[in-house]
Amino acid sequence: MRDGRTVLEIPDLQIHPGEIVSVIGPNGAGKTTLLLILSSVLRPTRGRVFYRGSPISYGRAGLQYRRQQAMVFQEPLLFNATVFDNVASGLKLRGLAKDTIRGLVMENLARFGISHLSGRSARNISGGEARRTSLARAMAIQPQVLFLDEPFAALDAPSRETLIEDLGRALKESGITAVIATHDRTEAMRLSTRMAVMDAGRILQIGDPDFIFKHPASEFVAGFVGIENLIPAHVVRAENGRLVVEAGGWQLEAEGRFPAGGTVTLCIRPEHLQIITPSTPGIQHVVNIFRGRIVKKTPLEHVTKVQIDCGFPLIALSTAPMDVTRTWSPGDTVSIAIPPACIHIIAR
Repeated sequence: MRDGRTVLEIPDLQIHPGEIVSVIGPNGAGKTTLLLILSSVLRPTRGRVFYRGSPISYGRAGLQYRRQQAMVFQEPLLFNATVFDNVASGLKLRGLAKDTIRGLVMENLARFGISHLSGRSARNISGGEARRTSLARAMAIQPQVLFLDEPFAALDAPSRETLIEDLGRALKESGITAVIATHDRTEAMRLSTRMAVMDAGRILQIGDPDFIFKHPASEFVAGFVGIENLIPAHVVRAENGRLVVEAGGWQLEAEGRFPAGGTVTLCIRPEHLQIITPSTPGIQHVVNIFRGRIVKKTPLEHVTKVQIDCGFPLIALSTAPMDVTRTWSPGDTVSIAIPPACIHIIAR
């Protein structure tokens, strides 16, 4: 609790050795608070944190646990010293021999591609280089558990891309258990073996990232993992796991077990919608074809985002060649196909 207000309420959370667990959620969801409690920086008002079956201690008594972990904050928090000395700082505190320190420092400078910065002042490196230095410092002490709070925030796209690759490889090679707090679902998807979605201090869903992306437990989770099509509907018929649902005057086939007459939400990822033409291969075998009017189209890096009005709003991501998408204009009528298996249903 903070200022008499409950900011985190997690009845149970287990993190297993070697896992990479991403905690995602909007600003204020409680992600950083969770990391601070797991790392013993904060003491929980109620409940206990266990490490390898034993409750952790605080103050001087908790030194042994703190020596088993490292934490990387959103800001690199580097000392006014060389890159080498920054990476060596935790090792020096542990009283290791100079040769051992040098070996571990150089190994981790190389791991994050900053060996050439060894003798440079930390005040004279870029933001991306500072993040790499911070990660190298954390990995150099060979922690059992690594906590990372928004480790890629405010980096430009190319720097973030390469750093995600390098961190993912480093975690895989080392076998370190990691907990990463982020609001970026793409980072979580790429790095995690398990993912937890948080809001208002609670974990709403936890599990395999791919499963959560395809089978969110609630409308909030669906929206946060990028399902932009959340369509109110009701179940017309239900038999043996096959459903007919109605939305906006259209009937669609779907999969699931809900009673006829029930109200539901259809969750459809934009990339699972297909804008089709009479020449689309296999069109005669496609179900759930209906028509709509293009409201807006937005060219993105590799796809075109198309907003469509079908009696309810839909967003599709088209990978059609640019010479095809250029012929589409707002006001045009198009046909859309949605495979039944790509419709995830949540009870309302």
